[in-house]
Amino acid sequence: MRIALLHEPTTEMARPDERDALVQLDSVEIDLRACGHDCRRLPIDLDLEQGRQRLLDARPDLVFNLVESLGGSSRFAHFAPALVEALGIPVTGAPSTAFFETTDKLHAKRRLGAAGLPTPRWLEGGDASEFDGRAEPSARFIVKPIYEDASIDLCDASVVDSPKAARAGLARAARPSFAEAYIEGREFNLALLEKPGGVELLPAAEISFEAWPAGKPRIVGYAAKWQDDSFESQHTPRRFEFPASDAALLSRLGDLAHRCWRLFGMRGFARVDFRIDPKGEPFVLEVNANPCLSPDAGFRAAAQRAGFSSRAIVERIVAAALARTPCVPRPNTTID
Repeated sequence: MRIALLHEPTTEMARPDERDALVQLDSVEIDLRACGHDCRRLPIDLDLEQGRQRLLDARPDLVFNLVESLGGSSRFAHFAPALVEALGIPVTGAPSTAFFETTDKLHAKRRLGAAGLPTPRWLEGGDASEFDGRAEPSARFIVKPIYEDASIDLCDASVVDSPKAARAGLARAARPSFAEAYIEGREFNLALLEKPGGVELLPAAEISFEAWPAGKPRIVGYAAKWQDDSFESQHTPRRFEFPASDAALLSRLGDLAHRCWRLFGMRGFARVDFRIDPKGEPFVLEVNANPCLSPDAGFRAAAQRAGFSSRAIVERIVAAALARTPCVPRPNTTID
């Protein structure tokens, strides 16, 4: 089968999170070729007419969407699957609507709240605020970009100790941001992988902060994700083994993850991130419609924990896309 690997242009001079997109691209291509598919890399940027023409020229049977940002921002990532959908070509992963709704974290939080799903309260810039008149003077917040993923801009200084400090942080932010109630507690990632007739919940992973000194904010910031020699990166191990006392919590997280999948109309694969407060109550931090598939990424780790090889992961994602929009294979053609 002819598969186009849709990705944003990236160079070795880019940020670590952007360079990881090349690692992901290499890994997925290797797995698809090992499965017998004919692959072509197809870069795309905000010149969507050029992207459309490249897709028409390539004539793929399926597009494997690896786009995490366009024009330097995740805000526009949904343009990529939307373009492929408009051409009627099967495309892996979530539909463009799910990308759009989950990339805008404020919109996603409003939808979560309206659906009765627990998410931390928040403070917006300007006059509107979920916290005005209700926040304790000592309430802690974490200032986050509205549209970016990969923990961009997140560091210890992102966590502040009062609504006033949060508003000051929003005023200083280099990009559109919001302030979310900071929950001091455990952090979990739950990955989901589509299967025939439904979706499979992969083993839950917890990010451990046990080695962190007192007073240091327990967050998976940019350093933890992308700076391998940092304290944060070296002291945030991922673990999959839990005591029996966590069984009820893990069951509840699984139910919430499934509800998030259905709420946003996810497809193919996804990941839901949670924090657990000191009372044991879970809160949805965000829903990721296109989690990274690099070899060391959390999604791959969870799938491999469930017994999937790297080839089996991409084959399951491809099969889910074809089940929605069957293609007509072109066995006698190749891609240069």
